[in-house]
Amino acid sequence: MARKDNKGRNLKTGESQRPDGRYMYRYKDELTGKRVTIYDMDLASLREQEKKINKDIDDQLITDTSVKKLTVNGLFKRYMATKNIREKTKKDYWRTWNYRIKNTLGNIRVVDFKTSHVRTFFSGLSDEDLAHSTIKSMYALLNPAFNMAVEDGIIRKNPVTGTLGDYGAAAKEKEALTLEQQEKLLKFVENSKVYKPHLQMMQIMFGAGLRISETIGLTWSDVDMKNREIHVNGQLVYYEGEEGYCFHDSETKTDAGIRTIPMTQTVYDAFRKQKELNLMLGLQSNVEIGKRSGFIFNTKHGRPIMPAGVNSFLKNIVNAYNKRETILAENENREPELMPHISAHILRHTGCTRLGENNVNPKVMQYVMGHSDAKITMNIYNHIAEMAHVENEMSKMNLPETVPAVV
Repeated sequence: MARKDNKGRNLKTGESQRPDGRYMYRYKDELTGKRVTIYDMDLASLREQEKKINKDIDDQLITDTSVKKLTVNGLFKRYMATKNIREKTKKDYWRTWNYRIKNTLGNIRVVDFKTSHVRTFFSGLSDEDLAHSTIKSMYALLNPAFNMAVEDGIIRKNPVTGTLGDYGAAAKEKEALTLEQQEKLLKFVENSKVYKPHLQMMQIMFGAGLRISETIGLTWSDVDMKNREIHVNGQLVYYEGEEGYCFHDSETKTDAGIRTIPMTQTVYDAFRKQKELNLMLGLQSNVEIGKRSGFIFNTKHGRPIMPAGVNSFLKNIVNAYNKRETILAENENREPELMPHISAHILRHTGCTRLGENNVNPKVMQYVMGHSDAKITMNIYNHIAEMAHVENEMSKMNLPETVPAVV
C-alpha cells in the first residue's frame, strides 16, 4: 500500500513527511556510499530537487551535500595536495593564490562557479594594467584545479577553460644590449670608482649566460679554475619559509639547469680578479645556506647579494651612465646615446644573443643557457641585436656577378 502525505498524495520511494509537515527525501550517493537527505516544506519543490539529483547521478556526479559546499579555496587546497613539485614552486603558487584569488573567487562554491566569475575577475585585473603573463599564471592555477573537479565528479564542465583570451597588457619584449652598448657599459663600470666592484659579476653574467639565482648561488667549489669550467648544480633563491623570508639552497630551475659551462678568457679573468677583490676588501662568505658555503659574490657583511640588490646597482649604473652621456652629448652638440633599462635578466638575455650572433649551434646554446627546450632559447632569448649583424649574414648570400641564365 502506497504511503501518503497529510493531503492524501502518494509518496514515492525515498520520500516521507515529518510530523512538523516537512517533506524529506533520502537516497544513497553511489559514488561516495553516503546516505543523503534533503528537505523541503513543499512536495513539488522537493521533487524538483529530486530531478536535479537524479540527473547528477545519471551524469555520475557526486551529490553529497558536503561536497556541494566545497569552495574554490578548498578545491585549490585539494589540487595542491596532488602536486609533486618543488617547494619553492609550491610557495610561489600559494603566494599568488593568497594575494589575488583567495579573497576574490576563493569563497565561491565550486558548484556555483560560472564562467562569468572568472571573466569578470580577469577583466578587473586588466583594468589594473596587469600583464597578460601575470593573468595567465592565475589561469594556470584555476584551470587545472577545476579540471580535477570535473574528473572527481563534482561538476560537469570546467567553467575556466577557454577564458584566458587576451586579457592583460602585452608583455614588453626584453631587448638584449647591442655589442656596442655592452662594451660601452662595461667600460664605464671599469672606469668608475663607485661601480667598479660590480664589473666581474657583470662580465660573468654576460659571458656565461647565468640566471641571477645561479650567479649569487655560485661558490668557489663550483668554479674549476684549472679546467676553466663553471659547474652549475643549484641556485640560491629568496622566499618565505618557516623562518620567514630568507635564502634557500635550491635545485636548478629544471633538470637541464645542471650543466658545466666552459669559461671564455674574459669569464676566467673575471673570476680570478673577483677572488683578488674579495681578499683585498675582505668580502669573504661567512654563512652556510643548506649545503652551500664559500659564496663568490657577497655583501660587506659576508652574506650573498640579494637579487633585488643586483637589479638596484644595475639601475644605478645605467642612471649614472646616462647622466654622464647627456652632459657629453650637450658639450659635443649631438644627440645623447642613452643606455636602456637593464636588469640581471637582460644580462643573461644579452649573453644568449651574443652566442647566437657568433653562430653557436642552437643545441649548444640550449645547453649553456640551461633550457629544457631549444624553442625557449631561440624564441625568447636569441634576438638579433644589431642591424650590422643582419647585413653581415645576408651578405653571405650575394651571388657572383655572372650567373648563368635560367633556361
